[in-house]
Amino acid sequence: MLRFYTAGESHGKGLIGIIEGVPSGLALCGPDIDSELKRRQGGHGRGGRMKIESDHAEIISGVRWGVTTGAPISLLIENRDWANWRQAMSADPALRGSAPAVTRPRPGHADLPGALKYDQKDIRNILERSSARETAMRVALGAIAKKFLAEFGIRVGSFVFQIGVAKMETALNPPAMSDAMLLALAGKAESSDVRCPGKDATLKMKSLIDSAARAGDTLGGRFTVFVLGLPPGLGSHIQWDSRLDGRLAQALMSIQAIKAVEVGDGIGLAAKPGSEAMDEIFYSKGGKGTRGTKGFYRKTNHMGGIEGGMTTGGPLIAHAAMKPIPTLKKPLRSVDILTKKPFRAAYERSDVCAVPAAAVIAEAMAALISASAFLEKMGGDSLGETRRNYDAYTKYLARF
Repeated sequence: MLRFYTAGESHGKGLIGIIEGVPSGLALCGPDIDSELKRRQGGHGRGGRMKIESDHAEIISGVRWGVTTGAPISLLIENRDWANWRQAMSADPALRGSAPAVTRPRPGHADLPGALKYDQKDIRNILERSSARETAMRVALGAIAKKFLAEFGIRVGSFVFQIGVAKMETALNPPAMSDAMLLALAGKAESSDVRCPGKDATLKMKSLIDSAARAGDTLGGRFTVFVLGLPPGLGSHIQWDSRLDGRLAQALMSIQAIKAVEVGDGIGLAAKPGSEAMDEIFYSKGGKGTRGTKGFYRKTNHMGGIEGGMTTGGPLIAHAAMKPIPTLKKPLRSVDILTKKPFRAAYERSDVCAVPAAAVIAEAMAALISASAFLEKMGGDSLGETRRNYDAYTKYLARF
């Protein structure tokens, strides 16, 4: 079973991550992780924090001489900004009060409900952990999952198709696209400042972000994330928490500021009759169809590669919507938690738009969920054992 945890605060000494269940024998080194961290830090509309940090993941355990040992892998990402917050975020009780308490909760953040839940009179004790800075470690752990999946030809990608009111002009229906088309879109997104594969849409999105910045406002948007090459049968219909679409939706919704997740055609399915919404099944004897594995295939993918909580063998496709970042240079109205008097909410350094980064984070979460489901099905304490199990399963499918 693959499981992971993160710890650390936005302005603390660093972020810590532990991932357990990665088989031994997987080649892994720092650049495999740092390249993904760099992707997360990019994007037009990012804030000043990205100018301070240049994220690097130090592998603390679970890897020896560039190869995983099967033990838990632990990572450390140091916060460069820690130098400015040593006293304010220190664990030393002698330094209590070295920074003023934050008492003005920001609408849209974890500030107020967190302060109430954990009985905190200083909201910094909430906002430091709830910050999206934590996602740097998720991306680092997701890079390990991606490296594992790549051993079996499984690829993960994403692209942005809307920021604010700016959308891609061309008709976009990823569930009907081939693997090659999805990879092409993701490839084009890598050269876009907003991770959008459309050139005209990219320019409109950047202009919209610049306008929002001048107005002291923020923008949200939507993106697509996909996983290609997953075999059929990952996940299960047996229990509610075994269904892969449910697990994927939870993983994506757990990303800060994500407020909606769709699998396949998602909400669009509600307006279609059943005769147009389902992915009909076909069979080609002795060959692999355009969708699915071996003889069984589908000509469409409205379900996003999941039926009954299990992968179909087609592309796993999900879309997510990110709300505008609630930290505004023109703060919203709020109430001081101590005096109860109305104030303008406290402003913490923030981005104008982080949708491009959210798409990269979504890739990490999709990779972690996919790798977990893959290992649940295939098993194996070593990469060689997992590969043998995978080969046996694919041979079984070929005989079905």
